[in-house]
Amino acid sequence: MPTVIFIEPDGAEYPIAVKSGTTARDAAVNNGVPGIDGDCGGECACATCHVYVDTDWMDKIPPREDMEEDMLDFAFEPDLSRSRLTCQLTVSDALDGLIVTMPERQI
Repeated sequence: MPTVIFIEPDGAEYPIAVKSGTTARDAAVNNGVPGIDGDCGGECACATCHVYVDTDWMDKIPPREDMEEDMLDFAFEPDLSRSRLTCQLTVSDALDGLIVTMPERQI
């Protein structure tokens, strides 16, 4: 099972084992990771699952689609080079060890 490492702004880490095909949002919400709200249920209709992807992983994840780009306009302090919505990141074996940092708050 691949692992996603969620990091809070204060440095606290939450390594979560994730079944392939699960979104990073569902992994966080189902495992009580603080700072990932996912209010829309994973429908890419809010920005409450916003994270910053570690720069070493940016070339390994798929590019943002238009809907995600639009929703990131509502995220707290987006970094357009690294910001992603975890509902749009489907975990696979290729993403084992993915590191994401949560913003100081969600919108």
